[in-house]
Amino acid sequence: MLIWHLAAIVFTLALVVSGFDWQYFLATRSPTLRSWLWPAVPIGGLLPIALPLILLVLGTVARSAPARLVAWAISQAEVIGGIIAAGYKAITGRAHPVHGVGTDLTHVFNFGPLRGGVFWGWPSSHTTIAFAMAVTLFRLLPKRSSLGYLAISYAFYVGLGVSTTIHWFSDFVAGALIGTVVGAVVGSSFSHNQVGIAV
Repeated sequence: MLIWHLAAIVFTLALVVSGFDWQYFLATRSPTLRSWLWPAVPIGGLLPIALPLILLVLGTVARSAPARLVAWAISQAEVIGGIIAAGYKAITGRAHPVHGVGTDLTHVFNFGPLRGGVFWGWPSSHTTIAFAMAVTLFRLLPKRSSLGYLAISYAFYVGLGVSTTIHWFSDFVAGALIGTVVGAVVGSSFSHNQVGIAV
């Protein structure tokens, strides 16, 4: 699946060099748009913590092995996605957009160990984790496609929300690609190794 990581890098390069990242940033400064999309930041941070815990508790109380399995699968996808995103951030050190920025910072990467920390930069952790979680659900529950589409819609909302607030557009694209790969691998692994998950 390394080809998808390479695709994330190539798409980022294309979006930065073409100037799309900066033009997108300038086009999304509307206070109305930001008010609609800002909730994606806290939702994208809290739901990945809450959902597996809720499913685990409900699955335990209801004695539902599939619910517990989904909780563990989502948790695994989120942890793997978070580690990969943090690993990339630790070596790319990309500058993030700020409200009053007047200069194109999309091309500013501080390559090297921990030059930008592990919480800011490329790719978007919010997006990576949201797509990892959504694609895992989509793969695990093929007979409940409405839940899968709802999860994918949530992931796009989170990705677009952070791309207009705390990340560049290319951070969203890279996070979506990487998270999709993680979710596909984890979802396939759990669905092939467990019977009855597609209920």
